[in-house]
Amino acid sequence: MVARPTRLAPPVECVRLHDPESGLDGVIAIHSTTLGPGAGGCRFWAYPGIDEALADALRLAEGMSYKNALAGLPLGGAKAVLRKPEGAFDRAKLFRAFGRAVEQLGGAYVTAEDVGTSVADMQEVARTTRHVAGLPPAAGRAGGDPSPWTARGVFESMRAAARFALDTDLAGLTVAVQGTGNVGADLCRHLADAGARLVIADPNPARRDRLRAILGAEVVDVGEIASARAEIFAPCALGGALNRDSVRAMKAKLVCGAANNQLASPEVADMLRDRGIAYAPDYVVNAGGIISVSAEYLGENESDVEARVAQIAPRVTALLDRAAREGRSPALVADDMAEAVIAGGERVAA
Repeated sequence: MVARPTRLAPPVECVRLHDPESGLDGVIAIHSTTLGPGAGGCRFWAYPGIDEALADALRLAEGMSYKNALAGLPLGGAKAVLRKPEGAFDRAKLFRAFGRAVEQLGGAYVTAEDVGTSVADMQEVARTTRHVAGLPPAAGRAGGDPSPWTARGVFESMRAAARFALDTDLAGLTVAVQGTGNVGADLCRHLADAGARLVIADPNPARRDRLRAILGAEVVDVGEIASARAEIFAPCALGGALNRDSVRAMKAKLVCGAANNQLASPEVADMLRDRGIAYAPDYVVNAGGIISVSAEYLGENESDVEARVAQIAPRVTALLDRAAREGRSPALVADDMAEAVIAGGERVAA
């Protein structure tokens, strides 16, 4: 998972988190605060060491800057990455300690759910800081688990991208979905309702087999999902799914998924283009979750989330059209657009 070179400034702040009493160990990376406080979820994962956690935090924080800029949000980009302790630990105590670290940043970072964290975790965080979203919604307000909004944005983006790049709707197409966690599973349900056939892969057999039973999905090994016979490949697990080997073996003609940092290295974007595979950039299509988080943090309501999420698919179509006209990868076009927004310090129209 190698990030492409950025033309933006280095991170504004990188904070090491270490509290032996609670088991808290990780980092908060704040990449940009030009458009507002750095916002991005808290990832909780079994990283081998702090170096791996730091590298992931830096990549993810940059992606959040780009995502928030193109989504038209008054937010910069940041991410928290926490190492899951080995053995038994007090989860509530750990997340309260994380909340104290967030509070010490004085609002420079706004956190929420990400891979490995939940609404319950954010409720613990909220006991020690107010700079947190993804909490149970108050009456008439946005809030709650943002993952359904992420899945909806990806689904609508995929439908728009299929119409643009494949000249067809999703009904009757086969979609290979890598990862069936909260977002991946929701995406699968949307796709099944739209008449798509599903091929899925997940290292968690319980999650995978439940979807197979409910939706009639075909199951393949995780190592085979990128080369499955499908028109669309949807990476919805961790980053780096698009590498030299997976792109060479890919049969799909469109990539559109929820995972962050899908490109393992910058040149993979050109490999996709050279093979005639359309690519809907991850941080554009998966913005639904942060849109929900932003609305909650700003005290907005669910209709505001609906309106902003509805703009994701048209943005994807416009991006793919511009990339085709310019003969460039959509990934590079999206980067240019996001960097222009951040450099100018003004939001795009939401």
